[in-house]
Amino acid sequence: MTLTRDPARRRLLLKLKKYSYLIAMLPLALPFLLLKAGEATGWVNLFAWGVPVVVFGIIPLLDWIFGQDALNPDEQADVPHMNSERFYQVMTLGWVVAFAALLVWSLQVLASGVFSIPGAVGWVFSVGIVGGLGINVAHELIHKDSKLETRAGGLLLSLVCYGGFKVEHLRGHHVHVSTPEDASSSRYNQSLYEFLPQAYTRNFMNAWCLEAEKLKRKGHSPLSWRNELIWWYGISALALIACTIAYGWLGAAFFLGQSFIAFSLLEVVNYLEHYGLHRRKLENGRYERTGPEHSWNSNYFLTNVFLFHLQRHSDHHAFAKRRYQVLRHHEVAPQLPAGYAAMIVLALVPPLWKKVMNPRVEAYYKGEEHQLA
Repeated sequence: MTLTRDPARRRLLLKLKKYSYLIAMLPLALPFLLLKAGEATGWVNLFAWGVPVVVFGIIPLLDWIFGQDALNPDEQADVPHMNSERFYQVMTLGWVVAFAALLVWSLQVLASGVFSIPGAVGWVFSVGIVGGLGINVAHELIHKDSKLETRAGGLLLSLVCYGGFKVEHLRGHHVHVSTPEDASSSRYNQSLYEFLPQAYTRNFMNAWCLEAEKLKRKGHSPLSWRNELIWWYGISALALIACTIAYGWLGAAFFLGQSFIAFSLLEVVNYLEHYGLHRRKLENGRYERTGPEHSWNSNYFLTNVFLFHLQRHSDHHAFAKRRYQVLRHHEVAPQLPAGYAAMIVLALVPPLWKKVMNPRVEAYYKGEEHQLA
Protein backbone atom coordinates (compact mmCIF):
# COMPACT_ATOMS: atom_id res chain seq x y z
CA MET A 1 0.00 0.00 0.00
CA THR A 2 1.15 3.52 -0.69
CA LEU A 3 -0.07 7.04 -0.22
CA THR A 4 -3.14 7.78 -2.31
CA ARG A 5 -5.05 10.96 -3.06
CA ASP A 6 -8.05 9.15 -4.52
CA PRO A 7 -10.71 9.44 -1.74
CA ALA A 8 -12.62 6.31 -2.80
CA ARG A 9 -9.49 4.18 -2.99
CA ARG A 10 -8.22 5.58 0.31
CA ARG A 11 -11.49 4.73 2.07
CA LEU A 12 -11.38 1.20 0.63
CA LEU A 13 -7.82 0.69 1.81
CA LEU A 14 -8.66 2.05 5.27
CA LYS A 15 -11.63 -0.33 5.44
CA LEU A 16 -9.40 -3.28 4.60
CA LYS A 17 -6.82 -2.11 7.11
CA LYS A 18 -9.49 -1.82 9.81
CA TYR A 19 -10.20 -5.54 9.71
CA SER A 20 -6.52 -6.32 9.28
CA TYR A 21 -6.10 -5.29 12.93
CA LEU A 22 -7.74 -8.59 13.84
CA ILE A 23 -4.26 -10.00 13.20
CA ALA A 24 -3.26 -8.33 16.46
CA MET A 25 -5.49 -10.82 18.28
CA LEU A 26 -3.52 -13.75 16.87
CA PRO A 27 -0.93 -13.85 19.71
CA LEU A 28 -3.70 -14.68 22.18
CA ALA A 29 -4.59 -17.80 20.17
CA LEU A 30 -1.04 -18.88 19.31
CA PRO A 31 -0.29 -20.88 22.51
CA PHE A 32 -3.53 -22.86 22.11
CA LEU A 33 -2.96 -23.51 18.41
CA LEU A 34 0.66 -24.52 18.95
CA LEU A 35 -0.27 -26.83 21.81
CA LYS A 36 -2.83 -28.58 19.61
CA ALA A 37 -0.28 -28.87 16.80
CA GLY A 38 2.22 -30.34 19.25
CA GLU A 39 -0.26 -32.88 20.53
CA ALA A 40 -1.25 -33.87 16.99
CA THR A 41 2.35 -34.42 15.88
CA GLY A 42 3.78 -35.75 19.13
CA TRP A 43 6.23 -32.82 19.25
CA VAL A 44 4.58 -30.95 22.07
CA ASN A 45 7.88 -29.82 23.62
CA LEU A 46 9.10 -28.46 20.30
CA PHE A 47 5.87 -26.58 19.63
CA ALA A 48 6.06 -25.08 23.13
CA TRP A 49 8.74 -22.82 21.64
CA GLY A 50 6.49 -21.87 18.74
CA VAL A 51 5.58 -18.29 19.67
CA PRO A 52 9.13 -16.88 19.28
CA VAL A 53 9.45 -18.80 15.99
CA VAL A 54 6.25 -17.19 14.67
CA VAL A 55 6.94 -13.68 16.01
CA PHE A 56 10.65 -13.43 15.22
CA GLY A 57 10.90 -15.83 12.29
CA ILE A 58 7.72 -16.06 10.24
CA ILE A 59 6.47 -12.49 10.71
CA PRO A 60 9.71 -10.84 9.48
CA LEU A 61 9.52 -13.04 6.38
CA LEU A 62 5.88 -12.08 5.79
CA ASP A 63 6.79 -8.42 6.36
CA TRP A 64 9.15 -8.68 3.41
CA ILE A 65 6.44 -10.33 1.30
CA PHE A 66 3.60 -7.91 2.15
CA GLY A 67 5.77 -4.81 1.97
CA GLN A 68 5.22 -1.35 3.39
CA ASP A 69 2.20 0.83 4.08
CA ALA A 70 2.46 4.63 4.03
CA LEU A 71 -1.29 5.26 3.85
CA ASN A 72 -2.51 8.12 6.04
CA PRO A 73 -6.15 8.86 6.88
CA ASP A 74 -7.48 12.25 5.85
CA GLU A 75 -7.72 14.52 8.90
CA GLN A 76 -11.14 15.89 7.97
CA ALA A 77 -12.76 13.09 6.01
CA ASP A 78 -11.54 10.02 7.91
CA VAL A 79 -10.12 10.74 11.38
CA PRO A 80 -13.30 11.90 13.19
CA HIS A 81 -15.22 8.82 12.05
CA MET A 82 -12.34 6.44 12.79
CA ASN A 83 -11.91 7.87 16.28
CA SER A 84 -15.58 7.28 17.08
CA GLU A 85 -15.71 3.66 15.90
CA ARG A 86 -16.05 1.30 18.86
CA PHE A 87 -14.43 -1.54 16.92
CA TYR A 88 -10.92 -0.26 17.62
CA GLN A 89 -11.55 0.29 21.33
CA VAL A 90 -13.24 -3.08 21.80
CA MET A 91 -10.19 -4.82 20.38
CA THR A 92 -7.76 -3.33 22.89
CA LEU A 93 -10.09 -3.77 25.87
CA GLY A 94 -10.89 -7.31 24.78
CA TRP A 95 -7.17 -8.04 24.68
CA VAL A 96 -6.93 -7.40 28.43
CA VAL A 97 -9.68 -9.87 29.32
CA ALA A 98 -8.37 -12.49 26.91
CA PHE A 99 -4.80 -12.22 28.23
CA ALA A 100 -5.95 -12.73 31.83
CA ALA A 101 -7.76 -15.88 30.72
CA LEU A 102 -4.70 -16.99 28.73
CA LEU A 103 -2.50 -16.73 31.84
CA VAL A 104 -4.82 -18.93 33.89
CA TRP A 105 -5.16 -21.52 31.12
CA SER A 106 -1.42 -21.53 30.33
CA LEU A 107 -0.54 -22.21 33.96
CA GLN A 108 -3.04 -25.08 34.08
CA VAL A 109 -1.45 -26.58 30.97
CA LEU A 110 2.03 -26.25 32.46
CA ALA A 111 0.93 -27.84 35.73
CA SER A 112 -0.64 -30.78 33.89
CA GLY A 113 2.84 -32.19 33.26
CA VAL A 114 2.54 -32.30 29.48
CA PHE A 115 6.00 -30.74 28.97
CA SER A 116 9.54 -31.84 29.68
CA ILE A 117 11.79 -29.26 31.38
CA PRO A 118 12.98 -27.74 28.05
CA GLY A 119 9.37 -27.70 26.85
CA ALA A 120 8.20 -26.02 30.05
CA VAL A 121 10.87 -23.32 29.64
CA GLY A 122 9.71 -22.78 26.06
CA TRP A 123 6.09 -22.56 27.20
CA VAL A 124 6.91 -19.86 29.76
CA PHE A 125 9.00 -18.05 27.14
CA SER A 126 6.15 -18.19 24.63
CA VAL A 127 3.55 -16.91 27.10
CA GLY A 128 5.99 -14.17 28.13
CA ILE A 129 6.30 -12.96 24.54
CA VAL A 130 2.51 -12.76 24.34
CA GLY A 131 2.66 -10.72 27.57
CA GLY A 132 5.23 -8.43 25.98
CA LEU A 133 2.84 -7.84 23.08
CA GLY A 134 0.22 -7.19 25.74
CA ILE A 135 2.34 -4.37 27.17
CA ASN A 136 2.01 -2.75 23.77
CA VAL A 137 -1.79 -2.94 24.17
CA ALA A 138 -1.47 -1.49 27.68
CA HIS A 139 0.65 1.30 26.20
CA GLU A 140 -2.19 2.22 23.88
CA LEU A 141 -4.72 2.17 26.73
CA ILE A 142 -2.81 4.22 29.34
CA HIS A 143 -2.51 7.14 26.95
CA LYS A 144 -6.25 7.64 26.76
CA ASP A 145 -8.51 9.88 28.86
CA SER A 146 -11.14 7.22 29.59
CA LYS A 147 -10.79 5.77 33.10
CA LEU A 148 -11.91 2.38 31.79
CA GLU A 149 -9.07 2.31 29.30
CA THR A 150 -6.36 3.63 31.62
CA ARG A 151 -7.34 1.21 34.39
CA ALA A 152 -7.50 -1.69 31.94
CA GLY A 153 -4.01 -0.74 30.80
CA GLY A 154 -2.78 -0.65 34.40
CA LEU A 155 -4.34 -4.06 35.07
CA LEU A 156 -2.65 -5.58 32.04
CA LEU A 157 0.70 -4.16 33.18
CA SER A 158 0.11 -5.63 36.64
CA LEU A 159 -0.27 -9.09 35.11
CA VAL A 160 3.34 -8.85 33.94
CA CYS A 161 4.68 -7.11 37.08
CA TYR A 162 5.40 -3.81 35.29
CA GLY A 163 2.84 -1.43 36.76
CA GLY A 164 5.47 1.32 37.09
CA PHE A 165 5.43 1.68 33.30
CA LYS A 166 2.05 3.42 33.56
CA VAL A 167 3.60 6.24 35.58
CA GLU A 168 7.14 6.42 34.20
CA HIS A 169 6.15 6.21 30.56
CA LEU A 170 3.61 9.03 30.71
CA ARG A 171 5.40 11.40 33.08
CA GLY A 172 9.00 10.41 32.45
CA HIS A 173 9.64 8.98 29.00
CA HIS A 174 7.30 11.30 27.10
CA VAL A 175 8.81 14.32 28.83
CA HIS A 176 12.49 13.38 28.46
CA VAL A 177 12.46 11.18 25.35
CA SER A 178 15.64 11.33 23.25
CA THR A 179 17.60 13.17 25.94
CA PRO A 180 20.23 11.93 28.43
CA GLU A 181 17.59 12.17 31.18
CA ASP A 182 15.54 9.33 29.67
CA ALA A 183 16.49 5.76 30.61
CA SER A 184 14.25 4.43 27.82
CA SER A 185 16.16 6.19 25.03
CA SER A 186 19.28 4.29 23.96
CA ARG A 187 22.44 6.17 23.02
CA TYR A 188 24.49 5.99 19.86
CA ASN A 189 26.87 2.99 19.96
CA GLN A 190 25.26 1.63 23.16
CA SER A 191 24.62 -2.10 23.02
CA LEU A 192 21.35 -3.67 24.08
CA TYR A 193 23.08 -5.41 26.98
CA GLU A 194 24.44 -2.09 28.27
CA PHE A 195 21.01 -0.54 27.91
CA LEU A 196 18.83 -3.16 29.62
CA PRO A 197 20.21 -3.02 33.21
CA GLN A 198 19.83 0.76 33.40
CA ALA A 199 16.36 0.57 31.84
CA TYR A 200 15.15 -1.95 34.43
CA THR A 201 16.48 -0.09 37.46
CA ARG A 202 16.10 3.56 36.46
CA ASN A 203 12.59 3.17 35.10
CA PHE A 204 11.43 1.30 38.20
CA MET A 205 12.92 3.87 40.59
CA ASN A 206 11.85 6.83 38.49
CA ALA A 207 8.21 5.68 38.56
CA TRP A 208 8.20 5.76 42.37
CA CYS A 209 9.94 9.15 42.44
CA LEU A 210 7.48 10.65 39.98
CA GLU A 211 4.48 9.33 41.89
CA ALA A 212 5.92 10.55 45.21
CA GLU A 213 6.48 14.03 43.77
CA LYS A 214 2.92 14.14 42.45
CA LEU A 215 1.44 13.16 45.80
CA LYS A 216 3.63 15.59 47.76
CA ARG A 217 2.50 18.47 45.52
CA LYS A 218 -1.06 17.58 46.45
CA GLY A 219 -0.23 17.34 50.15
CA HIS A 220 -0.45 13.55 50.40
CA SER A 221 1.99 10.97 51.67
CA PRO A 222 3.71 8.79 49.04
CA LEU A 223 2.76 5.77 51.16
CA SER A 224 -0.95 6.55 51.15
CA TRP A 225 -3.68 4.62 49.34
CA ARG A 226 -3.62 7.37 46.71
CA ASN A 227 -0.31 6.04 45.37
CA GLU A 228 -1.40 4.17 42.25
CA LEU A 229 1.80 2.14 42.14
CA ILE A 230 0.83 0.47 45.41
CA TRP A 231 -2.39 -0.65 43.75
CA TRP A 232 -0.75 -1.92 40.55
CA TYR A 233 2.05 -3.76 42.30
CA GLY A 234 -0.48 -4.98 44.85
CA ILE A 235 -2.41 -6.65 42.04
CA SER A 236 0.86 -8.24 40.85
CA ALA A 237 1.49 -9.54 44.37
CA LEU A 238 -2.02 -10.96 44.64
CA ALA A 239 -1.64 -12.71 41.28
CA LEU A 240 1.68 -14.18 42.41
CA ILE A 241 0.16 -15.38 45.67
CA ALA A 242 -2.80 -16.93 43.84
CA CYS A 243 -0.49 -18.79 41.42
CA THR A 244 1.64 -20.00 44.32
CA ILE A 245 -1.32 -21.20 46.38
CA ALA A 246 -2.78 -23.01 43.36
CA TYR A 247 0.40 -24.65 42.01
CA GLY A 248 3.21 -24.06 44.51
CA TRP A 249 6.69 -23.13 43.29
CA LEU A 250 5.70 -23.97 39.72
CA GLY A 251 2.95 -21.35 39.78
CA ALA A 252 5.32 -18.73 41.20
CA ALA A 253 8.03 -19.56 38.65
CA PHE A 254 5.53 -19.36 35.79
CA PHE A 255 4.12 -15.99 36.83
CA LEU A 256 7.49 -14.37 37.49
CA GLY A 257 9.10 -15.99 34.44
CA GLN A 258 6.50 -14.83 31.93
CA SER A 259 6.57 -11.38 33.54
CA PHE A 260 10.34 -11.09 33.12
CA ILE A 261 10.18 -12.10 29.46
CA ALA A 262 7.30 -9.67 28.87
CA PHE A 263 8.87 -6.55 30.33
CA SER A 264 12.27 -7.44 28.86
CA LEU A 265 10.66 -7.50 25.42
CA LEU A 266 9.23 -4.05 26.14
CA GLU A 267 12.66 -2.67 27.00
CA VAL A 268 14.19 -4.21 23.87
CA VAL A 269 11.55 -2.36 21.85
CA ASN A 270 12.39 0.84 23.76
CA TYR A 271 16.01 0.31 22.79
CA LEU A 272 15.32 0.28 19.07
CA GLU A 273 12.66 3.01 19.00
CA HIS A 274 15.01 5.92 19.77
CA TYR A 275 18.50 4.51 19.19
CA GLY A 276 21.05 7.28 18.70
CA LEU A 277 18.44 10.03 18.18
CA HIS A 278 18.70 13.22 20.25
CA ARG A 279 16.65 16.32 20.74
CA ARG A 280 18.95 19.28 20.22
CA LYS A 281 19.72 21.51 23.18
CA LEU A 282 18.65 25.12 22.67
CA GLU A 283 20.50 28.27 23.74
CA ASN A 284 18.21 28.62 26.77
CA GLY A 285 19.36 25.22 28.05
CA ARG A 286 16.12 23.44 27.20
CA TYR A 287 15.68 20.72 24.64
CA GLU A 288 13.79 21.26 21.42
CA ARG A 289 10.21 20.10 21.30
CA THR A 290 9.64 16.42 20.59
CA GLY A 291 8.86 15.84 16.93
CA PRO A 292 8.47 12.95 14.47
CA GLU A 293 12.20 13.06 13.77
CA HIS A 294 13.07 11.83 17.29
CA SER A 295 11.79 8.26 16.88
CA TRP A 296 12.59 5.49 14.45
CA ASN A 297 9.64 4.46 12.33
CA SER A 298 8.86 1.37 10.30
CA ASN A 299 6.07 1.14 7.74
CA TYR A 300 6.05 -2.62 7.22
CA PHE A 301 2.36 -3.43 7.00
CA LEU A 302 2.07 -6.76 8.78
CA THR A 303 4.04 -5.83 11.89
CA ASN A 304 2.17 -2.54 12.05
CA VAL A 305 -1.26 -4.16 12.29
CA PHE A 306 0.19 -6.92 14.50
CA LEU A 307 1.37 -4.23 16.96
CA PHE A 308 -1.57 -1.80 16.74
CA HIS A 309 0.54 0.70 14.75
CA LEU A 310 3.31 0.89 17.35
CA GLN A 311 5.81 1.26 14.53
CA ARG A 312 4.39 4.69 13.71
CA HIS A 313 6.12 5.78 16.86
CA SER A 314 7.09 9.21 15.59
CA ASP A 315 3.50 10.37 15.28
CA HIS A 316 2.74 8.86 18.68
CA HIS A 317 5.45 10.91 20.39
CA ALA A 318 4.51 14.08 18.57
CA PHE A 319 0.78 13.57 19.33
CA ALA A 320 0.61 11.15 22.25
CA LYS A 321 -3.18 10.91 22.57
CA ARG A 322 -3.86 9.95 18.96
CA ARG A 323 -5.48 6.55 18.78
CA TYR A 324 -3.56 3.79 17.08
CA GLN A 325 -5.84 3.56 14.05
CA VAL A 326 -5.19 7.19 13.01
CA LEU A 327 -1.42 7.37 13.58
CA ARG A 328 0.32 8.76 10.51
CA HIS A 329 3.44 8.20 8.50
CA HIS A 330 5.77 11.23 8.44
CA GLU A 331 8.32 11.62 5.67
CA VAL A 332 10.66 13.46 8.07
CA ALA A 333 10.81 10.50 10.46
CA PRO A 334 13.91 8.29 10.21
CA GLN A 335 13.02 4.82 8.94
CA LEU A 336 14.21 1.44 10.17
CA PRO A 337 15.35 -0.99 7.48
CA ALA A 338 12.87 -3.67 8.65
CA GLY A 339 9.89 -4.21 10.94
CA TYR A 340 10.22 -4.32 14.73
CA ALA A 341 10.19 -8.14 14.81
CA ALA A 342 13.29 -8.36 12.63
CA MET A 343 14.98 -5.40 14.37
CA ILE A 344 14.56 -7.05 17.78
CA VAL A 345 16.47 -10.09 16.53
CA LEU A 346 19.15 -7.79 15.12
CA ALA A 347 19.46 -5.92 18.44
CA LEU A 348 20.28 -9.19 20.20
CA VAL A 349 23.56 -9.29 18.23
CA PRO A 350 25.26 -5.92 18.96
CA PRO A 351 27.95 -6.10 16.22
CA LEU A 352 25.30 -6.67 13.56
CA TRP A 353 23.02 -4.02 15.07
CA LYS A 354 25.79 -1.41 15.01
CA LYS A 355 26.82 -2.38 11.49
CA VAL A 356 23.28 -1.78 10.26
CA MET A 357 22.15 1.13 12.45
CA ASN A 358 25.24 3.24 13.16
CA PRO A 359 25.66 4.38 9.54
CA ARG A 360 21.99 5.42 9.54
CA VAL A 361 22.41 7.46 12.70
CA GLU A 362 25.62 9.03 11.36
CA ALA A 363 23.91 9.92 8.09
CA TYR A 364 21.02 11.46 10.01
CA TYR A 365 23.40 13.75 11.92
CA LYS A 366 25.74 14.49 9.03
CA GLY A 367 27.21 17.95 9.63
CA GLU A 368 26.21 17.77 13.30
CA GLU A 369 28.50 14.98 14.43
CA HIS A 370 28.72 16.51 17.90
CA GLN A 371 25.17 15.25 18.43
CA LEU A 372 26.53 11.70 18.47
CA ALA A 373 28.46 12.35 21.69
